[in-house]
Amino acid sequence: MKKWIAFVMLVLALSPAFVTADDFLGAPVLPGGNIVVSREDRLEKTYDMPYDEVVKFYKEALKDFKYVKVWDRGNSMYMEDHLNRPWHSITILKGDNGVTTVVTIKDNWTWIIGTLVIRFVGVFVVLFVLYVALSFSGAIISRLVDKPKKKKAAA
Repeated sequence: MKKWIAFVMLVLALSPAFVTADDFLGAPVLPGGNIVVSREDRLEKTYDMPYDEVVKFYKEALKDFKYVKVWDRGNSMYMEDHLNRPWHSITILKGDNGVTTVVTIKDNWTWIIGTLVIRFVGVFVVLFVLYVALSFSGAIISRLVDKPKKKKAAA
């Protein structure tokens, strides 16, 4: 009886390992497929599966992730993490020959700093445009206001 209980406990302890899918930096990875690129910061796999099935797998796998934003771009699906997970994005590309490519990218400082620089520059571009517009409108308004004063002084 003790051997039977030990066996059942062992099976229960190991069964989740068979059920769960692979992962890359904590992001789900569809099992199977052919690895095209495998580095510590990027995983690219191709699948001989329809694009819709791959998208369905990833939407189901990421449905509990609260801060994952999904953009459907027609021939590709872009899923981006807006939290502090090690992975940054998953891109699913529809191939012409029925091959679907999935690219998972690690979160990196280049993307973070790039976003901050774009926002920083954007603020100053907006301020410059406002400055030019206000200077232009101020010049026009001051000329319109000065004309009646000059007419009164001349008369």
